[in-house]
Amino acid sequence: MNTSTTPGLRQRLGYHPVLLGAAVLVTSAILFYTNIETRDKIALRMEEDLQASLAQVVPPSLYDNQILKDTVTIRGKDVSGKPNQTIYYRARMHGKIVAFAFPAVAYGYSGEIDMIMGVDTHGTLLGVRIIAHAETPGLGDKIETGKSDWILGFKGKSLTDPGDNKWAVKKDGGVFDQFTGATITPRGVVAGIHYGLEEFAAHRQQLLDDATGNDGSDTDGK
Repeated sequence: MNTSTTPGLRQRLGYHPVLLGAAVLVTSAILFYTNIETRDKIALRMEEDLQASLAQVVPPSLYDNQILKDTVTIRGKDVSGKPNQTIYYRARMHGKIVAFAFPAVAYGYSGEIDMIMGVDTHGTLLGVRIIAHAETPGLGDKIETGKSDWILGFKGKSLTDPGDNKWAVKKDGGVFDQFTGATITPRGVVAGIHYGLEEFAAHRQQLLDDATGNDGSDTDGK
């Protein structure tokens, strides 16, 4: 019969902390390896999604450059006055800038509505698409192309067409339709698009300058 009072391995004071530490180390190593393996794939998928969104507002047939790499970032404010940074993607054909795509934000019934806008060099809209929103299903979600063609009606519009005082929903004296039972959402989107056009116009010459931000540098909006 063994009468030794020496504790076994599992009863020793340092056993459990060492075991826990080893488990944490192994888990950390697995997470690190998984992150390395998936990081590039996630970045590629995000780039593909952005490219697809840009293609909806600036047709790829209009340009032959790598639009994702030809950018200018301008610090300013969004339509609500909140500080932001807007990335303008410049589309070129044979080296000449022919169009721009840029994100914009509107504020609807349920908060922020993320958009992407495309304009030619004169500020005429080539297209607008909704990227993300939390508007009420069946009402405010008609801003999506999958629910209605309402957002397509902005193509060809500019600050002078229909004119500043007509950039509103019909209920407010403008030219754009509102939705039955949901005026706040289209009102917010119209205001956000109009503001996006104003911001583009304010920085147009700076954006057309080939010496400015060709490597994606930041500039201050004045």
